[in-house]
Amino acid sequence: MNLERIPNQTGYLVLTNDGAVIASGGDLENAEHTANIISELVSLADKVPPHKEGYKKLTVTYSDHCYIILLSNKKLYVVKKKLQPVSTSSRAEADQ
Repeated sequence: MNLERIPNQTGYLVLTNDGAVIASGGDLENAEHTANIISELVSLADKVPPHKEGYKKLTVTYSDHCYIILLSNKKLYVVKKKLQPVSTSSRAEADQ
């Protein structure tokens, strides 16, 4: 899986189930602290009352970027993506 080819990505991490960094790049190059936080977040999400299938994707969204976290083949894939700015009028329409 080539995470560098994802549109608008600014960084990525590939982690083992226990949070060890396998690969990283961009803004998340050697981001051990971020990897630890994401591992804790995933561990916490696993404790939410179980559903039949569990979660497919976790997204943490900020005003200008987001982290998308996926679990596949016993690895965590994390992509940091730049978000397109939302105009004030679009935001007001969404709130209605």
